Amino acid sequence: MILKDKLAIVTGAGSGIGRAGAAIMAREGATVIVFDRDQKSGNETVELILGNGGRAESRCVDVTDDAALTSAICSVHDAYGRIDILHNHAGAQVEGNLEDVRIEGFDRSWNLNVRAHFLAARTVMPYMKAAGSGVILNTSSSSGVLYDREMIAYTTTKHAVIAMTRQMAGDYAKFGIRVNALCPGWVDTPFNEPFIRQLGGRAAIEAYVRDKVPMGRWADVAEIAEPILFLVSHRSSYVTGQILVCDGGETVV
Repeated sequence: MILKDKLAIVTGAGSGIGRAGAAIMAREGATVIVFDRDQKSGNETVELILGNGGRAESRCVDVTDDAALTSAICSVHDAYGRIDILHNHAGAQVEGNLEDVRIEGFDRSWNLNVRAHFLAARTVMPYMKAAGSGVILNTSSSSGVLYDREMIAYTTTKHAVIAMTRQMAGDYAKFGIRVNALCPGWVDTPFNEPFIRQLGGRAAIEAYVRDKVPMGRWADVAEIAEPILFLVSHRSSYVTGQILVCDGGETVV
């Protein structure tokens, strides 16, 4: 098991890609601390991991609450004495172009998709520096490297995650800490509901995916979990400051 004895925190791990990433880390030997604002969803992820023989626990955390996020991370370190992996995954889509997007929606998108990543990384960094090692994985999106139709809040924040990732990586490589970004493309989860609404429904999004993605289909969460495992494990030990796009070829068209 390539993550044996590692301690991982995964935010937004109550469903979708976050759950799949947490599960594969646990499968490979990590103890996974599931952060999600929905206690029921977080508990379901933990039950899935425990049922497969892994180790995990759930913490109900709203990552946009600075005090709650900081306290939760520090309590994990207090309990386990280490934090080896932080996967900043919690995020949200907010639809709308420059004129239509709600200001509060833009602010929520920034706070959740960027600021929470920043604060979580800032909180774990002293622990990782003291240990002389650590991995931070920030979830961006294929929307962080291309135009995304009338989604200015989402694309702005996901581009910002990439810039922040590169900055962190350059600043902290000398401490043995790696920082990379994951850019998923179209993965069929409820996360996409805002864009689906904007396009006009399920039939429209299916046609969009067939047309825009060279592979002509959605990804399954399991196809994103494997790249997550690569980026948080020693398999990518000489990789930092990089952006791994998993999008069925959309960004090359």
